[in-house]
Amino acid sequence: MAAEWSVYLVRTAAGALYTGVSNDVERRFKEHQGGAKGARSLRGKGPLVLAFQSCVGGRGQAMQLEWKIKRWPKNRKEALCNGQLTLDDWPPDQ
Repeated sequence: MAAEWSVYLVRTAAGALYTGVSNDVERRFKEHQGGAKGARSLRGKGPLVLAFQSCVGGRGQAMQLEWKIKRWPKNRKEALCNGQLTLDDWPPDQ
């Protein structure tokens, strides 16, 4: 059986939001916090907080959604993190 993939958002100490995908969000978040295997763009920007995560299905679906979320304005990402918006609410091309 294929692993379930998730999309997640990590908040930096400065309030920036990083979007990523993983089939093990807990492990990936620990890697981001540790530095060596984490995303280069998050290094030195801690403490980090896992602001949002949601299982979305297969790897392809997760990567497509990650691509779209990365293009959202910050206020829409914040609404997702705060529960004011769900992934079901997102328009495909906005």
